[in-house]
Amino acid sequence: MRHTLPIAPQFYVTAPQPCPYLEGRMERKLFTALHGEGATQLNDALSKQGFRRSQNVLYRPSCPDCAACLSARIRVADFRPSRTQRKVEKRNAHLKRQATSPWATEEQYALFRAYLDCRHADGGMADMDIFEFAAMIEETPIRSRVIEYRDASAGRRAELVAVCLTDVLDDGLSMVYSFYDPDRPATSLGTWIILDHIRIAREAGLPYVYLGYWVPGSPKMGYKARFSALEVYHRGQWHDLGDPESYSAETHPLSVEPIAEQVARLSLPDRRPTEG
Repeated sequence: MRHTLPIAPQFYVTAPQPCPYLEGRMERKLFTALHGEGATQLNDALSKQGFRRSQNVLYRPSCPDCAACLSARIRVADFRPSRTQRKVEKRNAHLKRQATSPWATEEQYALFRAYLDCRHADGGMADMDIFEFAAMIEETPIRSRVIEYRDASAGRRAELVAVCLTDVLDDGLSMVYSFYDPDRPATSLGTWIILDHIRIAREAGLPYVYLGYWVPGSPKMGYKARFSALEVYHRGQWHDLGDPESYSAETHPLSVEPIAEQVARLSLPDRRPTEG
């Protein structure tokens, strides 16, 4: 009789580095590797606890005195578009969606570079070359899709105008990273991508669309609070966002639990020993 021992994921903490959301602060992340036959179950479990995926890593902010970053998701069944969002839907109704396997193309990279150079020229991805871009898209141990949006209106070639790398979880869609044509600001393509993912999730019977982190006090993240039925993961539970102004980005030395306590509180997938 042979017994296989369960292997618990190992967690680590990154060195402090400048925060990309709040000026003058340092960020630190709690992370674990995502690999092997249990990758899907681990990704599903930790995504429900505020973690995000980047290639073969799952991470969650764990700054020593700041808890501003809150994982956000939309309850699909309760979402109702605002008047402005309905206009965005009509404005982009001609765009054609195509879901593909996670495979990077030169066309995607050209759009990605144009987006970064216009919107995030000083961000952490600013120097990403085509090989690093391909790794971001293709290195995934779970069920992922690349959702492309093309404009074939006015008889022109089907031009690629937006892309989203999307993970399929057991309870929803996780929008890992999206980018779009920065020369079309009037079309609100970023909002459109989210609205279409809500539509995809509804058609698939999935209850949530995960948007990444919402950060009070960060102009970059303010758009997420404009979606109805938004929940945030706060103090170990999902809550309705409510009034965005009620959340504080102020620092406090007791705002974050010690790393050991954070890890101890995580709910991990059951990986019982097997017999054979």
